[in-house]
Amino acid sequence: MKATVRQMAILAGGLATRLGAISAETPKAALPIGGRPFLAWQMQEISRFGVEEILFLCGHLSDRLRDIVADIAASLPKKLRIRFSEEPVRAGTGGALFHARAMLDARFLLCNGDSFFDTNLAALLADAAGDGRDVLARMVVREVADTSRFGLVTRDGDRVSDFAERGGAHPGLINAGIYLLDRRIIAGIPEICSLERDVLPSLARAGQVRASIGAGYFIDIGIPDDLHRAEQELPAVLKRRALFLDRDGTINVDYGWVGSRPRWEFVAGATAAIRMATEAGWHVFIVTNQSGIARGYYGVADVADLHAWVADAVRQHGGTIDDVRIAPQHPDAPGADGWRKPGPGMLRDLLRAWQLDPGRAILVGDQPTDIAAAQAAGIAGHLFPGGNLADFIAPLLK
Repeated sequence: MKATVRQMAILAGGLATRLGAISAETPKAALPIGGRPFLAWQMQEISRFGVEEILFLCGHLSDRLRDIVADIAASLPKKLRIRFSEEPVRAGTGGALFHARAMLDARFLLCNGDSFFDTNLAALLADAAGDGRDVLARMVVREVADTSRFGLVTRDGDRVSDFAERGGAHPGLINAGIYLLDRRIIAGIPEICSLERDVLPSLARAGQVRASIGAGYFIDIGIPDDLHRAEQELPAVLKRRALFLDRDGTINVDYGWVGSRPRWEFVAGATAAIRMATEAGWHVFIVTNQSGIARGYYGVADVADLHAWVADAVRQHGGTIDDVRIAPQHPDAPGADGWRKPGPGMLRDLLRAWQLDPGRAILVGDQPTDIAAAQAAGIAGHLFPGGNLADFIAPLLK
């Protein structure tokens, strides 16, 4: 089974009563944080893990939400398909899924629109890729020192064995509000219900829920104090460092003009290196010269198909490739020297699209042209001499 999941549903229909006048005319999930709507941060992060479509489960202030989301989508570094499912009545988190049933993929992600957990989503995808057909839900849980304010999740191995309304004054696992669901769960969901209180406990009793432990920064903007805290903290948390990787000779064995899956072989430690960077909170990008396209050895679509397969293979191992840039031009083509390495064009385009600080980025490549491109873009370059990529990159991430 593939690790990558194409669709994310976002619960964005809450009334935000605890925020009072702050959210009277703006949906809670769209309130401004660091100069952009909260959802903008969330949607950009979601796109890093291979999601191509976001389905908003909405109701309250849905027209306003549509307008704001359209503006957000136009500003994101990666294109996302946007859809909306509007509940006809206040249906609860489970009912929202029931009313969106015709729009849900066979497997889809789900999260709350008013909270953010800065965790490695690829770890969830990797775990879920190994689940059997009997598993209908996999959720992310996080450990807290005091569970008395939260619903407590109990595991037996990774199988969720029990949910409790409240924990106690002791450490434990709580629901982080991120799920990977099988659409078959809809068969057991009534039109109005709570996913957390009604649906998941029933599935857990049937042995159909698994949990992956996540770690990282968490914020819920449901009350004014936490909304203010998010304004202060979230932009700094999500201004990530970036790892740029050359392709042939760095993450895969350079057999010359590698444009298809049968000719791809990961360099030793490549998937471990990417997972390491992902878990450390870094963006990971590929920048690769591909003049084999101009030479007629393979096409743009062939390379796109190969890169989608590579990205999924990386997610099978718990890492992610955020974005890719290729240089398909022949080296002698007019203007190719600005886009192709040793030119900095691909690097500068990613720096602009993802709003990155070049001083907080590094590039790893196996050729002097890689290092020259990095220097021209203001990025520190590191020449990979071969061997195990994870061993080489590990000290660079510290």
